[in-house]
Amino acid sequence: MAYVINDSCVSCGSCAAECPVGAISEGDSQYVIDADTCIDCGTCAGTCPTGAISEG
Repeated sequence: MAYVINDSCVSCGSCAAECPVGAISEGDSQYVIDADTCIDCGTCAGTCPTGAISEG
C-alpha cells in the first residue's frame, strides 16, 4: 500500500528530495504521493519533519 501525506504537511520538500523513484510532487496546497509510482520503501516518512507521511 502506498504512503500518503496528510494535512500536517508544511510543503518543505524534504520528502520529494529523498524519494528514490520520484513519486512525490508538489500539489496545490501540499506535497502528494503518486500511489502507482510509490514502492512503499518508507524513506519519505523517515525524512518528514512533521510526521505527515504514513502508510495509506
